Amino acid sequence: MTDLERSSHFYDRVLGQLGFRRLDALGAGAPCWALADSDGGHFNIALQQAFPEQPAHNRRAPGLHHVAFHADTRADVDAFHSFLTDADLPVLDPPAEYDYTPGYYAVFFPDPDGMKLEVVFEPTLRGRV
Repeated sequence: MTDLERSSHFYDRVLGQLGFRRLDALGAGAPCWALADSDGGHFNIALQQAFPEQPAHNRRAPGLHHVAFHADTRADVDAFHSFLTDADLPVLDPPAEYDYTPGYYAVFFPDPDGMKLEVVFEPTLRGRV
C-alpha cells in the first residue's frame, strides 16, 4: 500500500460491508481484518506499507492479479454496487453477467493502489468450495 492510512480507511469501509471484522491486535502491527464461517473456516487480510520506490500495483506483473469476494445472490452483488456508488467509491465495471461460468454475475472495483477487486455471485461454485 502506497498510503497505509488511505488504504486502511478504504478497507475498513469495503471489508466491513462484506462482513469482515477489524482485528487491531493481529497483523504484526499492520491493519488486519478477519472473516469466519460457521464451519470454522477463517480468512484474514492484512495490509503493509509499500517500499517508497515500489510502483503502483500492476496486476499483469508477477504476483496477485485480483481478489474476488463471493456473494450469496445476484441481489447481494447489486447491493454491494449500491454501497460503492453511495460511498462515492470508484467502479471499474458495474454488475453484469460474464461468460466465465454459467450465471457468473459480478461488480469490479479498484482499491486505492489500483488492485482490482470483485464481488461475484457464481452459482456453479455453490456447495463446492
